[in-house]
Amino acid sequence: MKSKLDPLSMAAMAVTVVSVSATAPLTAAASASPLAMAFWRNCLGFAVLGPLLLLLRRREVVRVARGERGVLRREQWRPLVFGFLAATALALHFAAFMTSTRLTSVAMSTALVATQPVWQALIAAGQGVRSSRRTWMGLALSVVGAAAAGGLDIRSGGTALLGDLLALVGAVAQAGYTALSERSRADVSTPLYSTFTSLVCGLELLAVCRLAHIPLTGFDRSTQLSLLGLLILPQILGLGSLNFALGRTSATTMSVLLLLETPVAALAAWWFLGQGIKPATVPGLLLIIVGVTVVVTSGGVEQATAQQGRHRGTGTPPYPAYAPYTPQPSYAPQHLTFPHSVKRDPRVDWATYTGDESPTVTLTYHGAGAFDTLFLRMPHAAEEEPGRDKDDRSRSGQTEGCR
Repeated sequence: MKSKLDPLSMAAMAVTVVSVSATAPLTAAASASPLAMAFWRNCLGFAVLGPLLLLLRRREVVRVARGERGVLRREQWRPLVFGFLAATALALHFAAFMTSTRLTSVAMSTALVATQPVWQALIAAGQGVRSSRRTWMGLALSVVGAAAAGGLDIRSGGTALLGDLLALVGAVAQAGYTALSERSRADVSTPLYSTFTSLVCGLELLAVCRLAHIPLTGFDRSTQLSLLGLLILPQILGLGSLNFALGRTSATTMSVLLLLETPVAALAAWWFLGQGIKPATVPGLLLIIVGVTVVVTSGGVEQATAQQGRHRGTGTPPYPAYAPYTPQPSYAPQHLTFPHSVKRDPRVDWATYTGDESPTVTLTYHGAGAFDTLFLRMPHAAEEEPGRDKDDRSRSGQTEGCR
């Protein structure tokens, strides 16, 4: 990862923000049902991810189909169930968020759904993860900002208030999707997992549309152009530029930059749809952005502080029980200088991850499927299977990405 941002990285970040920001305006501009839009969004996404999966991960698909990787073994049923639940949460996110863009303003919808890191922090706190004062301060700022921004809708009631509530439901569903994805990602690569979630999400939305008798065809030209824009901008350009930028900058930086979606989407809605921003909601919207920024940037500080406090003065920690093998201890005199060719004691790397913490850095935005999470996969204690590729054995991390 580069320490300084080059022009190409900055261009990729700009394309990511602009592409993601087009989601709400394009959805609001269409005349079809938001549920139908959500279905076609995932259907078109699956149509793009499927061929890419066969192109990039053909060996993995063949092995999964033959059962050589043991995806459906008894111990893998639990991650598979969590994968279905994650896809269901993703479908709920799409349905709630895309519907909210029709009931309230684009600015309010994108700002409220951007509170996803806040709800994710609350989910982590419910699971016993300790949060710093800085995180709780960010949570408080976001709550105050949401209440201030939605004050006019609360007093007026009607569809605007319902749209605000649906945007919050979309944020909670997105947080639930991220938390469930952390439990379901075992030995499945990012392209395969993303294709799986897109397929399940599309099928669930199709069932809802059929039960509600929502038409899925016969759209006018504006809706067709909106669907094409959703496919090209957030699904292809946004996803591709995001993954490119993640290789050159940190996930925290990208998380903060993606908060620019709210002003960019509001500007696009004003320019193309004539939606203005009420001056009374501006302070609340700014508080939401500031609060979420504080929450996003506090995660790395918490993890670094916890690791320093845990390992201070203890030397090399013990070798974790979940490691695949235990090396024989090597005895050497003190103050002995090793050449650079000597390998580093693997216990130092393994011990940075314990069973009490989640080795996961989350980067989320709505609409890009499962590519919004940067995973550092924790190794398993089981032995490797004989047919596994060498590159699969050496892979230590996964990148994935949702708006």
